Amino acid sequence: MQTTLLLDMAAEAAPDRLALGGLADGISFAELQARARGGAAWLAGQGGETVVFLGLNGPAMPAAVFAAGLLGKPFAPLNYRLTDADLNKLLARTAPSIAIVDDDMAGRLKPVPGVTVVSRSAFEAACLDPVNRAAELDFVDPDIAVLLFTSGTTGEPKAAILRHRNLTSYVISTVEFLASGEDEAALVSVPAYHIAGISAVLTGVYSGRRTVHLAAFTPEAWVEAAATEQVTHAMVVPTMLGRILDVLEARGERLPKLKALSYGGGRMPQPVIERAMRILRHVDFVNAYGLTETSSTIAVLGPEDHRQAIASSDEAVRRRIASVGRPLPSLEVEIRGPEGEVLPAGQSGEIYVRGEQVSGEYVHKKVIQDDGWFATNDGGWMDADGYLFVEGRLDDVIVRGGENISPGEIEDVLREHPQVADVAVLGLPDNDWGEKVAAAVVAKEGAPSAEELAAFVKAKLRSTKTPEVWEFREALPYNDTGKLLRRQLKAEMSGKQPAAA
Repeated sequence: MQTTLLLDMAAEAAPDRLALGGLADGISFAELQARARGGAAWLAGQGGETVVFLGLNGPAMPAAVFAAGLLGKPFAPLNYRLTDADLNKLLARTAPSIAIVDDDMAGRLKPVPGVTVVSRSAFEAACLDPVNRAAELDFVDPDIAVLLFTSGTTGEPKAAILRHRNLTSYVISTVEFLASGEDEAALVSVPAYHIAGISAVLTGVYSGRRTVHLAAFTPEAWVEAAATEQVTHAMVVPTMLGRILDVLEARGERLPKLKALSYGGGRMPQPVIERAMRILRHVDFVNAYGLTETSSTIAVLGPEDHRQAIASSDEAVRRRIASVGRPLPSLEVEIRGPEGEVLPAGQSGEIYVRGEQVSGEYVHKKVIQDDGWFATNDGGWMDADGYLFVEGRLDDVIVRGGENISPGEIEDVLREHPQVADVAVLGLPDNDWGEKVAAAVVAKEGAPSAEELAAFVKAKLRSTKTPEVWEFREALPYNDTGKLLRRQLKAEMSGKQPAAA
C-alpha cells in the first residue's frame, strides 16, 4: 500500500474538511491532493531520483511528501540546523536529486553535481498551477517512501530507509480512518527531518484531523498557536514540555480546547509529567516510544495508565509512570541478553522488535535479521504485566569494574532532589575501574553541594552507583529534537578535571 492512498481516501471521503493550516486560511484535503498532484507533475520534469526537502514546517512539506510518493521517489528531509559544511556533505549524498529549499536557505548551499536546487516558492507556485494539476501522471509502483538521516552523534549520519509498506502499516494499525472530529486540530512542532514530523503528516491525513504546523518552536509561540487555533491534540519532546508549562503558569492559561498531549523522543523526567498532569488536569497524556527505524511508535503509555500510576499506592503500579507503556498489538517486543537469549520479566537487556512497520535498514546496510527481528540498541526491561521500561542507549551504559550501570537510574534519583533542575550521568575514563560515574547538574536557586548530592544518591542506591565526579552547569547540551548530546558532554567533561564529591 502506498502512502499516497491515505490522502486519496481522505480527499474522496471528506474533500471539504480542513487538512492543513489555520481556521481562517487552512486548505482542505481535496486541495492538498490537488497540490500534491500539481507538485508531482512539475517535479517530474526536474529530474533526480530523490526529492530532498530543506526548510521549515508548513503546507509545502506535506505537499512534497505526497508529490514524491506519486512519483515513486524517496522523500529526504534534511536538517537545516546542521553547519553549512555538514549540510552540503549530506546534500551531496542524495544525488541525483531535486532539492526543494526554503528561499532564505538557498544561499547556504554550494553547487553539487547531480543535485538540482529549486526554491520553495517555485515549488508552491507549481503546486497551484492549473496546468500541472491537470497533467496526467504515469503510474508507478513505489518502494522507498522516506529517507531519514540519523543525527550522526557516533559518526557520519546514516540514511534510514522507510518503505511505503512500513509507514502505511504503522498508520493503519494505530489510527482509525476519519475518526477525528471536524473540530479537532493537531499542533506539530517537530521538524520534517524527524520521524515524528513524517508520521504526523500521515496519521493526520488518515484520521481526518487538521494539522497546524509551527515553523519553529518557542514555548510562547506554541502556547499562542494552541490557543488561537483551538488545538485539541499535540506532540512534544520532554525538553519542550517544561518550558511550555512555565509559560502556561505565567499567563494563567490552561488551553481548555486541548484534549490530548503526547510526548516522546527522549526520557521524560517524572517531576515534569507530574507537574503537567497537575496544571492540565483536563488533558489526556500519552507517552509514545519509537525509533526512526520502526516508522515511529512501538509502545504506548496511555491516559488511563498515567492516571492509575499517579493515584496508586502500589509501588509496582506507581513506577509505570516511568515506563513507555505496552507494545502496540501489531508488534512483538522481546528483551534479550548478550547471546541473543530471551530474558524473563524484570531482567534488563536489549530491546528487540518485530512487525510490518519495522524497517531496520539503511542505505547500503540491512541490520534487520532474516526472521524480522530488529535490535534497537536500546536497553530496557519489561515488568510482569508487559510494561516496557527503557533505560537508554546501550552505548551509554557505564561499565565500572565489570558492572553495567544505567545512567537513567541515577538521573531519576537526582531529579527527585528539590534543587536539581536537570541532570546527565555518564561514564568517564578511569585507570582503576575502566569508567567512573560522573554527573553534570543544572541546579535551581540555592545550588546543592556535590557532597549533598552524593549523599542523596547513596541513600537510595548503592555506593558504586554514586557519582564520583560532579560538574555544575548553566544548561545541558540538547539537539533540536530534545535528545541529550551525551557524547558531546562526555568529550567536554573528559577534557576537564571537575570537582569530586
